[in-house]
Amino acid sequence: MTAADAPHHVITDAERRALIAHRHRLLPERRTDDVVEIVRSLVALHSSDPVSVYLSVLTRMRNPDIKAVEEALYESRSIVRHHAMRRTLWVTTPDMARTVHAAATRKVAAAERRKTIRFLGENGIEDPEAWLDAARERVVATLREHGPMTARELGQRVPELTRPLRLAPGKPYAATQAAHTRVLAGLGFDGVLVRGRPSGSWVNSQYTWSLMEDWVEGGLDGEDECTAARDLARAWLACFGPGTTTDLQWWAGWTLATTRRALADCGAVEVQLESGPGWALPEDAPAAYDGSSASREEPPERGGSPGRGGSPGRGGSPGRDDAPWVALLPGLDPTVMGWKERGFYLPEEAAPAWDRNGNAGPTVWVDGRVVGAWARTDDGEIRLHWFLDVPAERRAEVEERARELGSWVGRTRFSVRFPGAIHATLVGR
Repeated sequence: MTAADAPHHVITDAERRALIAHRHRLLPERRTDDVVEIVRSLVALHSSDPVSVYLSVLTRMRNPDIKAVEEALYESRSIVRHHAMRRTLWVTTPDMARTVHAAATRKVAAAERRKTIRFLGENGIEDPEAWLDAARERVVATLREHGPMTARELGQRVPELTRPLRLAPGKPYAATQAAHTRVLAGLGFDGVLVRGRPSGSWVNSQYTWSLMEDWVEGGLDGEDECTAARDLARAWLACFGPGTTTDLQWWAGWTLATTRRALADCGAVEVQLESGPGWALPEDAPAAYDGSSASREEPPERGGSPGRGGSPGRGGSPGRDDAPWVALLPGLDPTVMGWKERGFYLPEEAAPAWDRNGNAGPTVWVDGRVVGAWARTDDGEIRLHWFLDVPAERRAEVEERARELGSWVGRTRFSVRFPGAIHATLVGR
């Protein structure tokens, strides 16, 4: 569809915010204790900070339970960690992991392999490609024989792989890294290995390594790149749409050409946003935004995982645009990081909730907009900072939610891996 053929109705920022609340299970009535459904509602959870995974789920549960998240991750294995979009570590369902592996991870894995081979050559290994292949085989054989283990344990089992590599010598960011660390990371990118249960508590990121074939039946290979990109674009539109080409390109870490092809392949139609042209799924536009009361009615729930024969689509259309809700979202929560062009939910005053690289720290939301930031001190206090004026009764709702969050995590201490600019002020550092 061309711009000339696009519907005349402008999808307002308020309508987009209402869709977020419904689709991302932020409205109280949309909460669920089904961890897998929460993950599907967001395509994938950011896992660069392990705390984000848990808090992103807990804030969307009717009865928040850390053990339920652990059960899904490590017992039923109905969700799995894997590197994907933008080289980021995510948690998603096995089906979606296959999709993102083909749509995003394979190219990253190839680039990481080339980088490792270069490092090996720069560190005096004569045939770095052969050395790397042999090292990978040793790691896989060791895990197959002895079962899951940490990187440290693997280094003890296969000490010849702990050879130190000098990275970027002479540069300000120069570092030394054991070779097997890069070998493990590469096997993870390739989907051969998976990060399992951490060696410590749920806030720890020192994971044990396992064979992916033991966690996900059939592994992650099997989809072609174009089909996977189409499915991933559809999943993003179903959960985060309507949005712009720039949004999807940034979120997926694609080239512009791949983004345009994926939008065309998934049947996206052009719509008009307050900020300019955007894209939506056919079932979301233009009828979903024609301004009529009939188009606001709640359709039946649809089954299936977004991008795999089912999507929230119009099932994500809320009954009203002004349904009230508040939330304290963790750093890197998918709702905060779903778009590059964030003006429809992020006021300029709230920019200090982000760091200089565009990573979101913990945020306070009221009715679809970031109005503040929060932090947890070492003694367990949840501190709030307000960027905007918020009525006293809504502040009281936020403060109650903060007390609930404190009860979920108890005495467990954790740090924010990517704090916003305001964070140090909040925790008094």
